Amino acid sequence: MRFHQAWTSAAAALCVLSGAAFADVTVSHSNDPSLLMGSQMASLFGAEHQAFDALPEGKLTAMAMGPKVVTPVVQKTKVAKAAEKKAGDKPSLQNPVLVSYSPDWLMAQPAATGDAQWQCLKTAIYFESRGETLKGQFAVAEVVLNRVDSPRYPKTVCGVVQQRGSGSCAFSYSCDGQQDVMTDRSSAEIAGRIARVMLDGAPRQLTAGATYFHTRAVSPSWSRQFPRTASIGSHLFYRQP
Repeated sequence: MRFHQAWTSAAAALCVLSGAAFADVTVSHSNDPSLLMGSQMASLFGAEHQAFDALPEGKLTAMAMGPKVVTPVVQKTKVAKAAEKKAGDKPSLQNPVLVSYSPDWLMAQPAATGDAQWQCLKTAIYFESRGETLKGQFAVAEVVLNRVDSPRYPKTVCGVVQQRGSGSCAFSYSCDGQQDVMTDRSSAEIAGRIARVMLDGAPRQLTAGATYFHTRAVSPSWSRQFPRTASIGSHLFYRQP
C-alpha cells in the first residue's frame, strides 16, 4: 500500500517536472535560414527597383515591348514585278514555291496563256532548246530573264530575244531567215508552260545568273573570257563579268 502510494507520488512529480521541461522548450528563430533568405531577397528587389527607376522612359518602353522582329524583304525581279502589276497586284496562283523539273509536275500546272512577253519567251525556249531536257529548257529561259534584269540588255523579254547588233542576233532563230512557226505542238505546249512558270516568278536555280550560252558544237571567243556557270545537256552557260 505504501509502496503504491510512493510510486504514484513519484510518477506525479515526474509528470510535473516533464511538463515544466517541455514547457521551456521553444523554437529558436535565430538560425532559421528562411528569415535570412527573405532579408536578402528583399534587399535584392529593392536594389532592382532602384535600378529600374533610374532608367530613361524610352529604355523602359523598349524593354517592355521586347526585341523588334524584322521581316526579310524578298527582292522581286523586274519580270515578276511587271507580271504582278499587270495582274492588279494580286498573287499569282501559278507561282510555284519550288520547281520540279519533271514532265508530271509541269503538266500538272494550269494551262499556259499570256501576253506578248510570254509568247516571246515561249518562242525562244522552243527554237533554242526544244530538243533538250526540261532542265535544259528551263535554263534557256533563265538566261533570257537574267538579261531582262541586267542593265546591259533591253528591259523586256521580246526586246532581249529580238536584239540585234554588229551584224548578228542575240538568239540565232530570230534572224535565220525562217518563219518562227512552232510546228511541234507538244514541244510548243511544254515551252509555253515553262515560260508561264518562269514569268510567274519561279526561282532561277540552274545557271547561277548566266546571261550567255552556246552549244558544245561551237566555241565563240567570249566563252574564253566569261566564267562558265553550268553545263546542261548540249549547252554550256556563262555569266558576263
